Amino acid sequence: MSKPVIWTDRLTKTFGDVTAVKNLNLEVARGEVFGFLGPNGAGKSTTIRTLLDQIRPTSGRAEILGMGCHVDSLQIRRSIGYVPGDLALYPKLTGAQTLQYFARLRGGVDQRYVNELAERLGADLTRKVGDYSTGNRQKIGLIQAFMHRPDLLILDEPNAGLDPLVQQEFHTMVDEVRDDGRTVFLSSHTLSEVERVADRVGIIREGELVVVERVDELKRKAIRRIDFEFADAVPSDLFDGVPGVHTAEVDHRHAQVSFDGSVNSILKAAMTREVVNLNSRESDLEEVFLTYYRTDVDGSAAREKRASHV
Repeated sequence: MSKPVIWTDRLTKTFGDVTAVKNLNLEVARGEVFGFLGPNGAGKSTTIRTLLDQIRPTSGRAEILGMGCHVDSLQIRRSIGYVPGDLALYPKLTGAQTLQYFARLRGGVDQRYVNELAERLGADLTRKVGDYSTGNRQKIGLIQAFMHRPDLLILDEPNAGLDPLVQQEFHTMVDEVRDDGRTVFLSSHTLSEVERVADRVGIIREGELVVVERVDELKRKAIRRIDFEFADAVPSDLFDGVPGVHTAEVDHRHAQVSFDGSVNSILKAAMTREVVNLNSRESDLEEVFLTYYRTDVDGSAAREKRASHV
């Protein structure tokens, strides 16, 4: 079995009294798209900056492509493509000059592929970077990350400022990288983006990794909802004690039931009455994500809920 493309062992980074990343154990496999989820301030960018040796960990270890993130940092940078969350480019250079500069740093790239990426993303390379909108600057950042066909792409909030059509093309580019057997580490708080392209996701909360799971498996464990319409009014306790039911709101002829696990016992209870209509709603990744972030006053209920889903 090949080594993980990204591997960390109890990776920790503190800033004074603040622990930004705590005991992070993570493995990202070759050929997968891994979504790294969390709101601003959760520790996503700090993790990436530590992996790239932009800042040093307080403790723990990390490897990229089998190389130590500190001792082999120069070789690692030759083998990856990176879009930072705070992308900064030289404002007086045109888009074309910017990409030529990055190409020279890499010892040359296939200019035909650069032109292809620019066309696909709708990037105008003739204008100065300082005149670009946020979305157009982001296009240049994406081109420089993809243009040398790296073994690993590390993308921190890559969709910033992109319009929906360009986002769709970006998703296609990510799919192509995966199909080529290469790897993408995608950090984002845009949940629909990660759900669209990722094979697995890791959710980080206050510097701690609370879950790593396949997207389809994570959604399967999520709370789902089913709405019933009955021919006649039903008792309010119709779903009391039914396995898997979290809540059941019954209003005369209508009922809304939230549940996890098998739906069989819920359908069995409902079918004791005449069902006119039903509608099942599967949770999307945003609802799953919120499950791991929802807290009450002392946080205990959220911890219990997260524990039940891991």
